[in-house]
Amino acid sequence: MRSALINVMIQAARKAARRLQRDFGEVENLQVSMKGPADFVSNADRQAEDTLVEELSRARPGYGFLLEERGGIKGTDPNHRWIIDPLDGTTNFLHGIPHFAISIGLQRDDDMVAALIYNPISDELYTAERGRGSFLNDRRLRVAARRDLSQAVIGCGVPHNARGDHGLFRLELARIQAKAAGIRRLGAAALDLAYVAAGRYDGFWERGLKPWDIAAGALLIREAGGTIGDIEGRKDFMATGDVLAANESIYGEMERELKAARK
Repeated sequence: MRSALINVMIQAARKAARRLQRDFGEVENLQVSMKGPADFVSNADRQAEDTLVEELSRARPGYGFLLEERGGIKGTDPNHRWIIDPLDGTTNFLHGIPHFAISIGLQRDDDMVAALIYNPISDELYTAERGRGSFLNDRRLRVAARRDLSQAVIGCGVPHNARGDHGLFRLELARIQAKAAGIRRLGAAALDLAYVAAGRYDGFWERGLKPWDIAAGALLIREAGGTIGDIEGRKDFMATGDVLAANESIYGEMERELKAARK
């Protein structure tokens, strides 16, 4: 049985997804503006965010927001904040690649308490609540049980254009590539984290993420029995954006390899 809170989040996500579904596959007709190097924003992106804010505000008046497009919006309730990416994987969306998602996390004080990641093309709906487990549609999720990096498929993010430390990434990739069974880069961090929770990926790392990329996926992984933290062992990975996620065994092995790459 889904809680009232999760049902509210699902209703908002499905409504926001309708516009994304209509526009997907017709990317040549979208009005697109440049927000920065390789960082595109479409009308669909902004309208999906508007829909999420409207629906969630109606269901939970007073909750604040942290949004990719509009930044922070203070609510009258100081203890609750929605952290939202209306279209994670925008570049995939604009190129007709069916791998993108709506991501919604609910933060209570300093803790994530509810999460949703939804791919409207595959109709895969990931949800989690603190203490109640993680689910893909109605199936309970557990992280992969593999204990050896040599058997693991690892997801990653790749810095591009003028973003990130390209040299450091190449060093990190070389260390993981030499040990892992496979490397994947699919271009939507929220879904990458959901894939770790679902056991599709054995691990994942990426630097320079934003809170809206991480918030929902972090709770999904923890509720699926996994570990998520900062690549360099700092306390607040939501603030640093340098994320490492896996089961406990793979996490430790990846942590050692990534540390060796920095020496």
